[in-house]
Amino acid sequence: MEDCVFCKIIKGEIPCEKVWENENFIAFLDANPVGEGHTLVIPKQHFETLLSLDEKFSSGYIQALQEVGKVLRDKYNSEGFNVILNNGKAAGQIVEHVHFHLLPRKKGDNKRGFFIA
Repeated sequence: MEDCVFCKIIKGEIPCEKVWENENFIAFLDANPVGEGHTLVIPKQHFETLLSLDEKFSSGYIQALQEVGKVLRDKYNSEGFNVILNNGKAAGQIVEHVHFHLLPRKKGDNKRGFFIA
């Protein structure tokens, strides 16, 4: 999509702080983080929501999230991480390109046990 900010990041038209990449996915730091290491994991092909992913990308997404989780664990010395998906406008999705948020966590920094932006 021409006007999709994430597609522009993938094409290199908008800079990002890349955390990880393979042939189908890219992970980069969120431009408006809610915490240290807040990272977005997106497919390099444009899909608006999780429901529109094809089999190739849906099957590879979990592996991509695992790989990025390991990178964040090592980089931020985290003990865990939250994986968040806002799927559709009603759920808070702002950019219409499916993306998961990964937030590195340390013991005691999350009193409620879950994250809501």
